[in-house]
Amino acid sequence: MQYMLMIYSDEATEPTPGTPEHQQYMSDYMAFSAWLKESNAFIAGDALQPVATATSVRVRGGTAESTDGPFAETREQLGGYYLVEARDLDHAIEMAGRIPTAKHGTIEVRPVVVW
Repeated sequence: MQYMLMIYSDEATEPTPGTPEHQQYMSDYMAFSAWLKESNAFIAGDALQPVATATSVRVRGGTAESTDGPFAETREQLGGYYLVEARDLDHAIEMAGRIPTAKHGTIEVRPVVVW
């Protein structure tokens, strides 16, 4: 079964690029991605640009409106995702717990509807 592992965190709490902490953080991500691929669980995954680059679109009264930023004001923002193949929800939760951001953010695990 496919699951989307959505990675949420407060960008202000992320390690600062160029620091040893950020280098370790990225190494941890590379190791996690390699583990997923070796396990044949990896389908897709990407990091997203910072939330300041987001644009939200809504259609109201037949007119499309766009605004800068994410849809909702929240402390944590969507920063990336993994699409994985897992035996069941418990297996997907196990994978989500290995994502480095789980240590300071939130990983939302959601089954994918396969049409």
